[in-house]
Amino acid sequence: ECFLLSELEGYKTGGTIHFIINNQIGFTTNPSESRSSPYCTDVAKTVQCPIFHVNGDDVEAVVHCARIASEYRAKFQKDVVVDMYCYRRFGHNEGDEPAFTQPLMYKQIKQQTSVRKKYAESLESTGLLSSDESKEMEQKFKTTLEGDFDKAKTYKNGKANGKADWLEGAWEGLQSSKGQKEKINTGAKAAILKQVGETLTSYPDDFNINPKIARQLEAKQEMFKTGQGFDWATAEALAFGTLLLEGKTVRLSGQDCRRGTFSQRHAVLFDQKTAAPYFILDHLDNKKARFEPINSPLSEEAVLGYEYGYTQADPNALVLWEGQFGDFVNGAQVIIDQFITSSEAKWLRMSGLVMLLPHGFEGQGPEHSSARLERFLQACAEDNIQVANCTTPANYFHILRRQLHRPYRKPLILMTPKSLLRHKLCVSELKDMTEKTTFHRVLPEVDKLTDNKVKRVVLCTGKVYYDLLQERRDRKNKEVAIIRLEQLYPFPEESLTKELKRYSNAKDVIWCQEEPENMGSWTFVDRRIEHALEKAKHKVKRPVYVGRMAAASPATGMLSRHTEQQKKLVDEALSI
Repeated sequence: ECFLLSELEGYKTGGTIHFIINNQIGFTTNPSESRSSPYCTDVAKTVQCPIFHVNGDDVEAVVHCARIASEYRAKFQKDVVVDMYCYRRFGHNEGDEPAFTQPLMYKQIKQQTSVRKKYAESLESTGLLSSDESKEMEQKFKTTLEGDFDKAKTYKNGKANGKADWLEGAWEGLQSSKGQKEKINTGAKAAILKQVGETLTSYPDDFNINPKIARQLEAKQEMFKTGQGFDWATAEALAFGTLLLEGKTVRLSGQDCRRGTFSQRHAVLFDQKTAAPYFILDHLDNKKARFEPINSPLSEEAVLGYEYGYTQADPNALVLWEGQFGDFVNGAQVIIDQFITSSEAKWLRMSGLVMLLPHGFEGQGPEHSSARLERFLQACAEDNIQVANCTTPANYFHILRRQLHRPYRKPLILMTPKSLLRHKLCVSELKDMTEKTTFHRVLPEVDKLTDNKVKRVVLCTGKVYYDLLQERRDRKNKEVAIIRLEQLYPFPEESLTKELKRYSNAKDVIWCQEEPENMGSWTFVDRRIEHALEKAKHKVKRPVYVGRMAAASPATGMLSRHTEQQKKLVDEALSI
């Protein structure tokens, strides 16, 4: 994966030195059983970088190769590989018995003089080092190791001795999330929003713009004139632009993310005669930071891992990775499990990474419906990550800005829409993003209903809300209230309890989702909603599930069946 990224713009590091401690065996697996190539380094031939094979028993040869590798990398800014061919004296660990599976190899290793002893004898034979000096150096090294080990074991007041380093260096000034207030103002000044808007809707006179994009920019101009009708992509661009003006780097990577998979973003315009790129947000007046929209290779694991690493190096950058469709996250599951959801608990390392995962059931089949929301929710504990499924452009604007406006960092898993990108109801006003506005974890009923006449409360998250809202309005139903959970974790119990108290006469509370019953949010939210009902002293004790039946596949591959299922679940949620 490193070689894949090594020569790509946006991922170059000025060359990587790959140093392989090649002990010739993986647990009990021989090389002939673990790869199809003669050398484990043959993969490096794909980028034609130098490969040094060196005998691990020859200390000075290893140092010589390492020096050449360092000099090559510094001069040519390219990858280089050192394959130190050696062995392991014991098994997989000191308690393992390697002779069970490699008897001949370990018979020979037992007779092998250790590297330290070989080198000492070599120095002694040339008169560069005496036997006593060699033993003294060895003892000094052992004493140092043991002393450091003893220090690591000492504790003061129940805490390990020594200062924690996780909020030092680039992280200086940031804090732990423990005890922090969740609600903060993330709006921007109206004048700043309009300044960004002017940049977003203009381009040079001699630039040959695509006519379809020209019409989109005209529509955006109308948004800023009226303060109405802001769509998802415009709200996103406003979040990016305002952060850039505040001196925060914005880095977005993913498949086709410059244009946007659904032709919604257009962060980079291309001259229709010369194909020259025009990075719109690079032309903000007084821009204080860098905007990097990067089309990534189709390797989710490699790219997500890189972006996670970027967040470790620069906590003051908004770093986003976008899956082309939500299910692309399947290819990056290792990075999610081993790092993103667990690194704060395992290694005291925070990350502000944002994962944008297009999610929603629109009849596009099992591979283009689900971002596997349930997997993320299953991993939620100890305030480790945030999981959200926003339904308004303004809330999307605020949740992105919230990432850098809090004094701590948390990974954000964001289910993003597809059909809502151009949905007539999925719009916000400019005033929803101005000063003294904020992200709302729960969005209340939007229509004028009489609270004590509401007989049913429908709770939902994401795109299904608009299907429910439109159908309820078509039916002129005044007895069903619809509440949206915009953030699923950390669960907004207090805000939800407050909304549930309004509808004390409701006879039932429904959780409605598009995903099958064994997927989506249901198994995560059911007991939490129950607890909120209890706190609200509601006569309804438990929520009722409405959605697709449990299934092995995330979605049907037939549009007609999808439409039938969607109609049924919406009808069931609204029919008392």
